[in-house]
Amino acid sequence: MAKIKITHFSDILCVWAYISEIRIDQLHADFGDRIELDFRLFPVFGNVKGKMETQWQDRGGIAAYSQHVTSVASQFTHLKINPKVWLHNPPTSSLPSHLYLSAIRIAEQAEVIDQGAFLRFKKLLRSAFFAELKDISNTDVLNELVAQMNLPKALIQEKINSGEAFAALAEDMQLAKELAVSSSPTLIFNENRQRLTGNVGYRIIEANVRELLESPVNQQSWC
Repeated sequence: MAKIKITHFSDILCVWAYISEIRIDQLHADFGDRIELDFRLFPVFGNVKGKMETQWQDRGGIAAYSQHVTSVASQFTHLKINPKVWLHNPPTSSLPSHLYLSAIRIAEQAEVIDQGAFLRFKKLLRSAFFAELKDISNTDVLNELVAQMNLPKALIQEKINSGEAFAALAEDMQLAKELAVSSSPTLIFNENRQRLTGNVGYRIIEANVRELLESPVNQQSWC
């Protein structure tokens, strides 16, 4: 049986992507090797200052956004979130974290670091930001987290210095543009015929996957 490919776009600083991590974990647990998750990075928070000025200035600025995030997170008991998130050590951009994640993903795909390192580092980054108030746009902080996970710092830096990580990140952004991705998280199924965006419950995600697994290929398209 062919695997169902799911392309997953998210920004490391997106609270909805943080919320949905548990759903992605459940997807892995329920479907295992019947699905193939292709994780991509999409910079909703590429310019934090600009985003706050254009989207939140008239609503109270970054303080109002912090309140919004903590209010949203309070509805999900599995989340660890600090009430001062976005107020203390706010990051300037999600791109530095995305760059490190891209370097780790390249190394994982080349099988020179442990499988699963990309997802574990992504979770560590979100925990560091949302729960521990660390500025994950700061490279010193990112290097500390690399050391905390016992990842090879020199190898990661090599992927960045060579331009490989930048190229991988550019590829993600180009793919997002081609697929008209506009928000985080976004899950794309069935060769871009189906997509789920934002705060989507697990049962809806599961239903989409089961439909694709159980339906013959020639019934997945309609004239």
